[in-house]
Amino acid sequence: MPKNFRLPADQIKPLVTGQGSCLASDRITVDGQPVGYMYRERSNAQTDSGWRFFAGDESENYTANPTNFELYDLNTIANYDPDIVARLDTPAPCAFERDAITNEFAPVTPTFEA
Repeated sequence: MPKNFRLPADQIKPLVTGQGSCLASDRITVDGQPVGYMYRERSNAQTDSGWRFFAGDESENYTANPTNFELYDLNTIANYDPDIVARLDTPAPCAFERDAITNEFAPVTPTFEA
């Protein structure tokens, strides 16, 4: 079933280029939620930036369903939430969570094995 993306392709601007692909939840790209949790893992693929993006409210059942995620160019997700751009040069492994009070990303301990 085709996805109805919140941001039309013709509205994607070059914010970050040449940084590779990333994985993002449909809560961001389809439902229009801002990034609430982002992490970067080491990648063995040259085209993979290692970044993974979530709204932060995805349930375990939601994340277990691979159809709720897609691979995107990192620039695409930067267009959905430009607040991530300042953290994209952070080397792996790392993780950031959006603070509910300040709306800023703060470093957190990654919830995955590095």
